[in-house]
Amino acid sequence: MQKGKTLQRRDFLRATSALASTTAAGLVLPRGMMGAPAIIAADSARPQLAHGIQIGDVGPHNAIIWSRSDRPSRMIVEWDTSEAFKNPRKLRGPYALATSDYTARLDLVDLPPSEEIFLRVYAQGLDSDRIISAPEIGSFMTGPWAKSDVRFVWGGDTAGQGYGINPDFGGMRIYETMRQRRPHFFIHNGDTIYADGPIQAEVTVEDGKIWRNLVTEEKSKVAESIDEFRGAYRYNLLDENVKRFNAEVPQIWQWDDHEITNNWSDSKVLDDRYTLKDVPQLIANGTKAFLEYAPMRPYSAEESERVYRQIPYGPLLDTFVIDMRSYRGPNTHNRQELPNDETTFLDREQLHWLKAGLLQSQATWKVIASDMPIGLLVRDGTDEEGRPRFENMANGDGPPLGRELEMQSLLKFIKHNNIKNVVWLTADVHYCAAHYYDPNKAQFSDFDGFWEFVAGPLNAGSFGPNDMDNTFGPQVVFEKAPPAANYSPLGGFQFFGQVDIDAKDQSMKVSLVDLDGQTVFEKVLEDQSKGSCGWKRNGR
Repeated sequence: MQKGKTLQRRDFLRATSALASTTAAGLVLPRGMMGAPAIIAADSARPQLAHGIQIGDVGPHNAIIWSRSDRPSRMIVEWDTSEAFKNPRKLRGPYALATSDYTARLDLVDLPPSEEIFLRVYAQGLDSDRIISAPEIGSFMTGPWAKSDVRFVWGGDTAGQGYGINPDFGGMRIYETMRQRRPHFFIHNGDTIYADGPIQAEVTVEDGKIWRNLVTEEKSKVAESIDEFRGAYRYNLLDENVKRFNAEVPQIWQWDDHEITNNWSDSKVLDDRYTLKDVPQLIANGTKAFLEYAPMRPYSAEESERVYRQIPYGPLLDTFVIDMRSYRGPNTHNRQELPNDETTFLDREQLHWLKAGLLQSQATWKVIASDMPIGLLVRDGTDEEGRPRFENMANGDGPPLGRELEMQSLLKFIKHNNIKNVVWLTADVHYCAAHYYDPNKAQFSDFDGFWEFVAGPLNAGSFGPNDMDNTFGPQVVFEKAPPAANYSPLGGFQFFGQVDIDAKDQSMKVSLVDLDGQTVFEKVLEDQSKGSCGWKRNGR
C-alpha cells in the first residue's frame, strides 16, 4: 500500500511543523506564510482548532479540507507533496463565523494524482492577520489516474445507545483500528451522530458492568436546537482516536435517521422527550448541523443540501453515495401495489441519476454506499389498522410491493444493460453480515445476482440479526451478532468493513473486521466483466 507511513514519521511531522510555526506564545509565521512575523500573543488571544481537521470526498485531483475554529477567523490551508514542506502552496479559505458554528471547508483542486498530500491548516485571526492558531497537521493520498491497488474501509453508527467516549475503554478505539489499516478513504454509511441518544455519565451494561462516558451539556439530552445538533458533532470530535483518524483518512459521508431522530420522515411523531414537536423544523436544524460538520463537497447552488453523489477513484472504482432519507414518503405498511407518494424511497430523480451513473461508469467496480440494507426487515411499530410499519424498503415475503418497486426497477435496469460488478455496502443494523441476492431463490428474479455487505456498529450498541425478506432472494452467507440486544462496546461486537481491490487481476476482497482488528469473514469477488463466474464462498 502506498500510504504505509509510520506512526513515528507522522509524529515527527506534527512536532517539527508545530515547532517551525509557533511557540506557545505564537512567535513566527510558518514557512510559506506571507507577511510579517506573528504578533507575540498568549494562547487565549489566538484562535484554536481544538476539533482537528477532516478530509473528504477525495478524488485524483481534489479533496475537501474541513476545520473548526473557536472564534471568528479565516481558514488558511498549506499543502505540499513533501512532508518537509519544501514548496508549500498556501490557500486562503473562507471565514469561520458563528453562522456556521465556526466551521469552514476548502476544496483543494488541481492536485496531482496518486500522490501523498501533506497539510497544515490554520485559523487566522480577524483583528490581525498576524495572529494565527497552531497548525493542524494531516496527510492523504489522492486517487489514482492509472490502475492501482485500492484499499478503503466502511461502517456506520457512532456514539449510539448512550455509548460515547469512555476514557477507561480507550475512547472510540475502532477508529484507531481502522487507521492502522492505512486505508485510502473511509465511507461512513450514516448515523454519524445519535441526535436522539443522550450521553449520561454511567450506563449499566451486560453482566452488570459499568460503561463510563465523557459528558457534555449538549449531549445530555435529545438534540432539538441547532446548537444541540452541533454539540453532537463536537462531542465525537473530542475523541483522540477520531481526530487522529480524521487527519489521515479521507471520508465519504452519507446520513441515515439518527442525524435527526430515530426512523424519521416528514410524518414522524416525536416522543415526550421533545419539547419541539415541529418535525420539519427539527429536520431543518439537524440538516444544517450535518452540512456544517460533514467533510462533504457541496453539490451545487441548485441543490446545495444534496447528499447523493458519485465519487470516482481511478479506473477501478466509482462510489455512488445514495440518500434513503431526504426524499422518502412516510413509514407505512409498505405493501402498495402501484407507486405513489407513500412508496417513494429514493425518488424518481435520484433513481434516474443512479441508473445513468451506473450505465456511464467505466470503472471496474461500482460500489453503492447505502444507508440501509436491502432485504433486512426494519420495523417501525404499527399503523392505525394494527398493520406493521416498515422503516426500510423490505416489507415481508412476497413479490415487490411498496418501496420495493424502486429496487425492482433498479435491479432490472442493471441486468438489462449488462452492468457488471455492482456491490452494495451498508450499515444501520448494528451487526455485520454478508448477503448474496440470488435470483434463483427470489420472488422477483429478473436481475443478476449481487452481493451486499453490512458492517457496524463503530461505537454504539450491538443488535441483530434481523429477519430477511425473500423478495429479492437474499442468502445469509455470514452474520455475526451479539447474544442479546444492545450489547455495549465492551461486549466486542463492533465491526467495520474493508475492501481491497487488486490492480493486477482487478479482484475485490471484502473483509469484515472486529474492534481488535481480527478478520471474522472474507470474500473475494472476481471481475465479472471479464467473464468470470458469479460467486463462491470462502468465509471464515
